[in-house]
Amino acid sequence: MIGGYLFIFFARVIDMSLDVIRVLMLMRDKRLLAAVIGFLEVSVFILALSQVLAGGLNDPVKVIAYAGGFATGNYIGSLIECRLALGYLSLQVFPAPQLASQFIERLRQEGFGVTSVECQGQCGERTVLFVLLKRRDLQRALSILNKLDPNTFFNVSDARLIHGGVFPSKSK
Repeated sequence: MIGGYLFIFFARVIDMSLDVIRVLMLMRDKRLLAAVIGFLEVSVFILALSQVLAGGLNDPVKVIAYAGGFATGNYIGSLIECRLALGYLSLQVFPAPQLASQFIERLRQEGFGVTSVECQGQCGERTVLFVLLKRRDLQRALSILNKLDPNTFFNVSDARLIHGGVFPSKSK
């Protein structure tokens, strides 16, 4: 009996972890890989659901195992997604005017490609920095920003498709 509950729980963990990774692959334009993962995901899902529905819904522990596996699978899938760190991000930095050149110099020293644009903000002239980076390099870039000025405003967004660019070497 306990083996059935564990099967439901762990099957759901696997299925939801695969779901998170499948969505990530779709966002990264890896359609074929997403389809293969989706096939596995749904196969495991059907096996888990059939165990819950076998004999009716009179066993609340099955429902709890199913729901617990769902929640745990989402959490584990997000951890896997962070470890994979696939893809690219766009980082926009809005440094204080007197610090813009320091930010540019430091980021470039670390191998990041930086494009600076002079613009007009609410409080006057500003320099906006655009940095395209690999997801796995985000924490390093944010650490640089924080060391130079912990109050610097920035935003990070997903970059779905890129071509060219300057990126830090693996040795950095």
